[in-house]
Amino acid sequence: MQDLDPFRMQTRSWLEANCPASMRTPMPDDEIVWGGRRASFKNPDAKLWLERMAARGWTVPTWPKEYGGGGLSPDAARILEEELRRLDCRPPLQSFGIWMLAPVLLEFGTEEQKQMHLPKIARGEIRWCQGYSEPEAGSDLAGLKTRAVPQGEHFLVNGHKVWTSYANFADWIFCLVRTDPMAKKHDGISFILIDMADPGVRTRPIRLISGASPFCETFFENVRVPLGNLVGELNQGWTIAKRLLEHERKMIASIGQRQRGAERPLADIAKAYAGAEDGRVADQTLRERIAQQEMDQRAFQLTQCRAAEEEKGGAPGPASAMFKYYGTELNKRKFELLLACAGTQALGWEGDGFAADELRIAREWLRSKANSIEGGTSEIQLNIIAKRVLGLPD
Repeated sequence: MQDLDPFRMQTRSWLEANCPASMRTPMPDDEIVWGGRRASFKNPDAKLWLERMAARGWTVPTWPKEYGGGGLSPDAARILEEELRRLDCRPPLQSFGIWMLAPVLLEFGTEEQKQMHLPKIARGEIRWCQGYSEPEAGSDLAGLKTRAVPQGEHFLVNGHKVWTSYANFADWIFCLVRTDPMAKKHDGISFILIDMADPGVRTRPIRLISGASPFCETFFENVRVPLGNLVGELNQGWTIAKRLLEHERKMIASIGQRQRGAERPLADIAKAYAGAEDGRVADQTLRERIAQQEMDQRAFQLTQCRAAEEEKGGAPGPASAMFKYYGTELNKRKFELLLACAGTQALGWEGDGFAADELRIAREWLRSKANSIEGGTSEIQLNIIAKRVLGLPD
């Protein structure tokens, strides 16, 4: 077995020397780095941190070096993650390209597609969004109607996607389209890549109950897409779509677990608002709820690590539905508990009577409800677990 102690010490030394001090603090939402052609950096250190990590391939540590990755083994990558957590380092880059698209490009893409897209994803130069759901094709995703008709060297794409996260900021979209309307609905689907700057692509934000607009509608009107942007075989996109959904579920399951710099512990919040006795949260019931949440969260993190070790860099598999279900329900419980900790101060929406952190709580609580809807509802995940994981009869 490889001795990784030298790697740990080298990694620790490099991070201590190269991670700016401001990148070791809690990360406000307006300082999250998504990258892309129109990327802006409220904190200049965030750009520096991204550049330094990308230069080492550590935005995507396990990818092959020829595609912009670090070429690290899963064990070495875990050490890197542990050292990042030890210093409370912020993630240098958040990316749907990294979490969802890249894994399927590595598995199904041509060498030309990998060389064209993966290094740009690793460096944060291109921001991606996902074109799956449609107004009449949500949980029944295979019912999609967006058409892509081959015409010479291009597809002509027409259709309407919905719930396209951050489409109004994205540079490219990975998209499911119908290329054979006469085939069975799962058989006539293809997976293509579309430049959002192409004529005929437009977006419209959807305002949510939380007051934010992370979701959009996306419209395609006679958009010309090169045939070379087809990933995999024509009409065989459903296989790729299912694989990407496994990666998406794994990503959504980690919401609330993903490191965003040091976050204020629930117990500290409860002490500030509900009072403390002998250094502990005064309210026993609240104290027990916080302890249970922290145990559940830690157990879930360890289970994810154990599963990742078993995967050895491979596809997550149907068990990702279990992680997606439990992780999103756990995150919703966290925000319910946060409301209980802060009491009436957690109900602030606007105004000078509330601190900045207090104004976020109610909005994030409302937003957390979407976690168990997006990427397939909790009910859908339970069906997948019953059929594909446990093998139960219909």
